[in-house]
Amino acid sequence: MSKHVFKRAGFLAATVGITGLLSAGIASAHVTANVYGPQPEKGGYGSIFFRVPNEEKDAGTVKVEVTIKPEYALSSVRTKPIPGWKAEVVKSKLPAPVTTASGTQITEAVTKVSWTAEPGTKIAAGSTEFQEFQISAGQFPTTVDALEFPATQTYENGKVVNWDQPTPASGEEPEHPAPSVKLAEKSGDGHGGGHGSNAKPAEESHASSSSDNTARWLGGAGLAVGALGLGVGAGAPLRARRATAAAKNTEGTE
Repeated sequence: MSKHVFKRAGFLAATVGITGLLSAGIASAHVTANVYGPQPEKGGYGSIFFRVPNEEKDAGTVKVEVTIKPEYALSSVRTKPIPGWKAEVVKSKLPAPVTTASGTQITEAVTKVSWTAEPGTKIAAGSTEFQEFQISAGQFPTTVDALEFPATQTYENGKVVNWDQPTPASGEEPEHPAPSVKLAEKSGDGHGGGHGSNAKPAEESHASSSSDNTARWLGGAGLAVGALGLGVGAGAPLRARRATAAAKNTEGTE
């Protein structure tokens, strides 16, 4: 194969790689809802991170608002403090009570969460910065496979961008998709993600650590004793030869 073929192959690979990076950059420019760790479960609780990138060349983002559908009946939503941003959680009375997976009737639920930048704070103009806004929420509904969170992004120049278009069944992403999170089937551990049932109690972990340390100490001592014995055994023939040579020298002088 000639060098020209290798060069062409390398050029094509680089082109494909760059195109992929550019495509990823375009896709990541949307406001998205992300989960780090186990997927939230139906009927459970979990943390959701709303990633908000800036897209305006000459204006920064100063407000983000997320709408939570009343039918989700999320009675508990907490926000993680972010320096320079003021969070607000709005509750509304439901048109009709909703019974959760645990049997609790919810008559009032969170319908909106917003973050407003304080003076001197914003997601900078251009396309090099983003901010993540975290909520901890539950109980999640058991009647849907995914949660949609229509969002609005407000810029300091007054422009408002709505991220509220549902993704169709075909999976083709719309121009302004609504952030969404898939829900896993209920596992039965009662936590709904983020709290693994395989975690060991602290006492058991401490005991296991102590046992490991003791075993290591005994193993190290055994190796040291074995090495000492090996050294003593290896030196025995040498001492025997020296004793024999000394005896012969003594006999020759008598």
